[in-house]
Amino acid sequence: MEFNIRLAANRKSRAVLPSDKTMHQVNPGDLISKDSGYMRGHGTYFDVDEGKILASVAGCVERVNKLICVRPLKTRYIGEVGDVVIGRITEVGNKRWKVDAHTVLDSVLLLSCVNLPGGELRKRSEEDERMMREYLSEGDLISAEVQTVYSDGHLSLHTRSLKYGKLGQGILVKVSPSLVKRCKNHFHNLPCGVTVILGNNGYIWICPLQSNEGAEGGFVQRLDPISEQEREAMVRMRNSILCLAQYKMMLYDTSAYYAYEASSQYQLYEMLKPEAMQNIVNMTRQRIETEM
Repeated sequence: MEFNIRLAANRKSRAVLPSDKTMHQVNPGDLISKDSGYMRGHGTYFDVDEGKILASVAGCVERVNKLICVRPLKTRYIGEVGDVVIGRITEVGNKRWKVDAHTVLDSVLLLSCVNLPGGELRKRSEEDERMMREYLSEGDLISAEVQTVYSDGHLSLHTRSLKYGKLGQGILVKVSPSLVKRCKNHFHNLPCGVTVILGNNGYIWICPLQSNEGAEGGFVQRLDPISEQEREAMVRMRNSILCLAQYKMMLYDTSAYYAYEASSQYQLYEMLKPEAMQNIVNMTRQRIETEM
């Protein structure tokens, strides 16, 4: 068995992306403004003794007119209505499921907010409530959409569209939610033969190529055997996404596919070596910049 051991002194710098000098980055306690005319937003607090606005988190300062706030560099997912998320069922309760969607508080999926098997449209009955664990049980992965954001921060989800529902065989990749670009569509069938669901909450699902909508209401898992070629394509896409996330590049369908193509010169086990990661990210960034 081959081992690849590297000393800390031989590590390469990962700062390959050009730094944005216009972006004001702060640490907790740093001075943001002495002007009392600004309104405090998230990530800031007011020092009464000195009359200054200071940062309460590490991040980038954002100003909108007189409102000033700090966007954290790393944080849990803060949902917005219409976001596509991927989550894991953690509890089956009274007419609802609790879902871990990488938020501070557990999200909720109500029985009335899911499609019944076969996409049947009718009022939910007591029989449906008794069958909840047959539909979705603890540990199941689902794709859903944010329906409501409550004042305390927890989310209400729905899976009324047939493209949402239980996820079958595939690979789950976890990245920072801030790296997932907001797009009109987060379900992508890529030419490399895989389907990628880019969750706004930082959970990314990679599975064999499939149609956008199912016919079973989102409750039936496809457990057909996956060929070796499909497994290799899924693993290569997973490694490509990890490369982009390691160098803080925005993740969307184009960047993921370009990184996949740039990685074709490497074997799967070579892709996560520092030199290969840096080369893949540089090639992806250059290709994106030339097509802009």
